[in-house]
Amino acid sequence: MPVTPYLRQLCLWLLLGVAGTAQALEECQLNVSEALVDFGRMSRLAQNDSAPQRLLGERRLSVTVNCPQAEDLSLFYRALAANPQRLQFTEHGSYAIEAGNALLDGRAVELGLLPAAGQAPVAVGNVLEWRPGHGIAPVERGAVLTGNTLSLQLTLRAWADLAATQVRDATTWETTAMVYGAQHGRYRELTLRAHFAPIACLPSLSDHGVVDYGTLYAKDLSATNESPLPTRTLRLNVTCDAPIPFALRMKDNRDGSATGGTDETAYGLDLDASGNKIGRFYLTIDPAEFSADSIPTLYRTDSTSNGVAWSSSTARQIPMAANSILGFTDKTGVTTGPVAIQTLTGTLRIKTYLAPMQSLDLREVVQINGSGTLEIIYP
Repeated sequence: MPVTPYLRQLCLWLLLGVAGTAQALEECQLNVSEALVDFGRMSRLAQNDSAPQRLLGERRLSVTVNCPQAEDLSLFYRALAANPQRLQFTEHGSYAIEAGNALLDGRAVELGLLPAAGQAPVAVGNVLEWRPGHGIAPVERGAVLTGNTLSLQLTLRAWADLAATQVRDATTWETTAMVYGAQHGRYRELTLRAHFAPIACLPSLSDHGVVDYGTLYAKDLSATNESPLPTRTLRLNVTCDAPIPFALRMKDNRDGSATGGTDETAYGLDLDASGNKIGRFYLTIDPAEFSADSIPTLYRTDSTSNGVAWSSSTARQIPMAANSILGFTDKTGVTTGPVAIQTLTGTLRIKTYLAPMQSLDLREVVQINGSGTLEIIYP
C-alpha cells in the first residue's frame, strides 16, 4: 500500500527528532550537586574571640563531568576575587574553595591548579585551594590528563567581617558564581547565601521596674511646698547576644503631667481627678555605679541628635533627659560615642517630688501613677 505524502512528512519529522536527541547525547554534561549553597543564619555566640572575621560555616558540593569521548576536563570558577586566595562574598565577606577526592574514569588522581586553560599547573596535590582566576584539572606527573568522566568534591568556607555581622535589621547576603569547562563549554551557576539576625539586647529591672511608695497621708506632706520623697533605686541589667554599641532612652508615658515647667529631665506622675499635676520624678545614672564586661571604668556620653553627635564623655552624674540618649564609653573626654558592650549592670536612682497638697483634689485618693519606658537603641 503506498504511503501518503502526509505520512511521509510525519516520518521525516520523527527521524529529525530522533537525530536531534542523539546529537544532544553526544555533548558533555556538567553537574553540581547543589545549585544553592546556604550557610544558614549567623550565630554570634558561636565565636567569642576577637578575630577580625567570623567563620560562617563550611559546605560541601560534588561536581561531575561526563563526556562521550576522552577530552580535557579542566574546570574553571568564575566569580569576583576578594584577594589572591579568596572570592568575594559581598563587600563585607569572602569565601574559599578547596577541591579534592578527584576520580578520573573511576581512578583516583591528583589535581593541578592551572593559571589559564592549556597551561601547565602551578600547584599539584590531592587537595588544592582553588584560587581566584585559576582552573582545576586531573594531572599526572605535571601533565593534564584527558578522560570521559571526572568527579571531585568542593569544600566551601565563608567568612564575614566582624562589623558586618552586627546588623540592626535581618540581612541576607547573596552572590552568584559559575563553574564551567574551558574545552567543552558546559557550565553551571551557583548561588551562595548567608543570613544575619540583628543583635538583640535584653534589658531587665529589679522589682519588675516598680517603685512603690506605699500609702502617704496628706497631713504628713507640705500643703504649700513640694514634698520630696525618699530616693529609691532599681537595678538595671542589659544583656546582649554579642558586644555592640547601644544607648538608653527614657520615654515619659505620662508626658505633659510633670510639675516644674519644661524641664526635660522631669517625668510626670499623672493627673488627679480634677486634672491637676501630681508631681514629677527624675531618673539619675551615675557611671561610677555601673559596670560592663571587663571595662575598668565607665563614663557617660549623651546625644541630642539621636547618635549623630555625642557629648564629651564624663564621670558626672546627671538625670536622663527625654530629648537625649545616653551611652557608655571606656574613656573620658571623648566624643566618639558608646563602646561595644555585651553585659551592663548598674543602679538607677529615682527621686520623686509631690506637688503641694493644696494644689491637688484630695476629695478622692490620689494615685501616684508615674510611668516611663527605658528603651535600648542602637545608634
